[in-house]
Amino acid sequence: MAERTLLPAVSIAIQRNDTLLLVRRGRRPSQGYYAFPGGRVEAGESLEEAVRRELAEETGLAVETLSALVRLQVAGDDIDYDLQVFFAHYAGGEPVADDDAEEAAFFTLADMQQLDVLESVLAVARDLLGK
Repeated sequence: MAERTLLPAVSIAIQRNDTLLLVRRGRRPSQGYYAFPGGRVEAGESLEEAVRRELAEETGLAVETLSALVRLQVAGDDIDYDLQVFFAHYAGGEPVADDDAEEAAFFTLADMQQLDVLESVLAVARDLLGK
């Protein structure tokens, strides 16, 4: 069996009161599913630079202080991702879906349980929202 490629990727969980920001993916991987904003790390980018870029591209939002939350290995169709999930508190503005995001909004944990949310995202959401 051929060894699978492992690419660096990032995502960010932004908390506003009892909600978290999710985007509905418009492209593979995870097309149609709700997840935290994020994507692949480009050559020469730090993880923090990549997550700030992805957040801006997908939602138009920016955050001040980032903290590393959890690191996951996520299986894709033909490649795997070494995913660093960051956390930040909401810093203002309303999300606008752009780039590969079809929707961008804040959701409660109860909302998320009614959506097609990636299981790893739901697990992080449960930890953050204390349910």
